[in-house]
Amino acid sequence: MKFNEIEKSRWDELKPYLDTCLLPVTGLIGTEAPHKATAELEGLRDVMDLVEVPFKGRLVTYPAYHFFEESDALRLDELCRRFRASGFRYVILVTGKPGLKLDGIAADLVIAPAEDGTIPDPTAVKQTVTAIWQQQKNENEPIKAE
Repeated sequence: MKFNEIEKSRWDELKPYLDTCLLPVTGLIGTEAPHKATAELEGLRDVMDLVEVPFKGRLVTYPAYHFFEESDALRLDELCRRFRASGFRYVILVTGKPGLKLDGIAADLVIAPAEDGTIPDPTAVKQTVTAIWQQQKNENEPIKAE
């Protein structure tokens, strides 16, 4: 579910079922022409569909973290920790940008295209997401679905 689809009056009722936060990371740096930014967002959408569609009702998609460079890693790491502190058991980062460095961030899973831009296999993504729900996670070793 998108964050804005959840009514305030229903949050306490839905919270036990919506234990996973999905945070899109666009990876823009601010120098992109409008058509390039559009292409980046379309790529992000394609990868997000691999998670949002099959797992609707189990996760909450938050607004995208659009501008990100490696120097922003600490800020994104803290944001993931805040999501967990607010009640989400799992945090999944999704990007459509190949090669975006999201290592070392306190997420349970990073879903990203391969270095050559190939979108992850939908079956592999489903299996990987399901795996984080079925196993005890190690916060220092996020799973990557590429």
